[in-house]
Amino acid sequence: MQTALFDDTSPAAEWDRKAAERALDDLFNTARRYKTSQAYRELMTFISGFRFYSPFNALLVHIQMPGASYVAPVYRWRYDFGRQIKADARPIVILQPMGPVMFVFDVSQTEPGQNAVKLPPEVERPFKVRQGVIRNEYTRSVQNSVRDGVEVIERDAGSQSAGAIQYAKPGKILYIMTKAKPKPEYVPVPLQYEVLVNASHSIAEKYATLAHELAHLYCGHLGTPNEKWWPDRRGVAREIWEFEAESVCYLVCKRMGIDNPSERYMADQLNANNEIPPISLDCVLKAVGLIERMSRERLQPRKQLGEDR
Repeated sequence: MQTALFDDTSPAAEWDRKAAERALDDLFNTARRYKTSQAYRELMTFISGFRFYSPFNALLVHIQMPGASYVAPVYRWRYDFGRQIKADARPIVILQPMGPVMFVFDVSQTEPGQNAVKLPPEVERPFKVRQGVIRNEYTRSVQNSVRDGVEVIERDAGSQSAGAIQYAKPGKILYIMTKAKPKPEYVPVPLQYEVLVNASHSIAEKYATLAHELAHLYCGHLGTPNEKWWPDRRGVAREIWEFEAESVCYLVCKRMGIDNPSERYMADQLNANNEIPPISLDCVLKAVGLIERMSRERLQPRKQLGEDR
C-alpha cells in the first residue's frame, strides 16, 4: 500500500492545495522541469557556483540560460571589464534589490572593447571549487536565530551525533539586540524552539548543523507562528523533510566553500533515484537566502503578531 506524501487533514495539505498561487512551485511541481535526479543535480551545482547572486536569481539565470557562467549588467561589463554586449545578445531577467527587475548578460554574450581588461578568476572560472573559512558566520547566525524564538544549545555528544531542532518548553524569554551603541538595547522574544548542536564539532560542522536544523524551521516542517514569516507545512512526508533540509544545507555550505556534510547524502539520494521527491523549491531557496543573510548581517527583530506590517 502506497503511503500518502501528505496527510489530507494536515496544514501541509492545505499549503499544497494553494501551490498554483506560487509561481516557482507551479514551475517546479507542475512542469517538473527539475524532477529528474540529473536535472536537480545540475541545478544545485549551478546555484552553488553563482554565489555572488541570491539563490533565487541563480535559478532565474539557469532557467533562461543553463550554460551561463558569469552574468552582470551592461554598466559593469562596460566600466569594470571594458567589454561590450554583442549585437545578437538576449538579456537575462533577474530580480533587483529594492526594485522590480534588472537585465544582465552572460560573459559569453560580451566581447572585448577598446578598454578591455583581463577577466578576473571569478569570471573565467566561476565554478572552481574554493576553500572557505567560517569566522563570525556561526556566532552571527546564532544571534539572529533569537529573532524567531530559537535558542541554540551546544551539548556534549558522540562523534556521530550532529544536532536536532525541537519545540521548547514555554515560559522562557530570549532577548535580541536592536541597537549596539551608544547603549545596547534589546527586545524580548518568547522561546519557541531549541536547536541542539554537538559541542565537540568544529565551527564549520556546527554551522552546517545549524543551517540544516534552521532549514527544517524555515521550510515549515515545524509549523509557523503566523503564516507570514514562513509557511505551515506540518504533515509533509519525512522523505521530503530531509531532502529539503539537506538541499538547503548543501547549498549554504557549498556557496560558502566549507566542508559539506550534505554532499554525501545528496549524492546517495540522487544516484539511487531517477526522480526526486515532490519538494518545494520555493521553500528551499527562500530558506537558503535567509540563512545566508543571518550569517552576514545583524537582522532586525520580526514585527510581532498584531503589529502593523
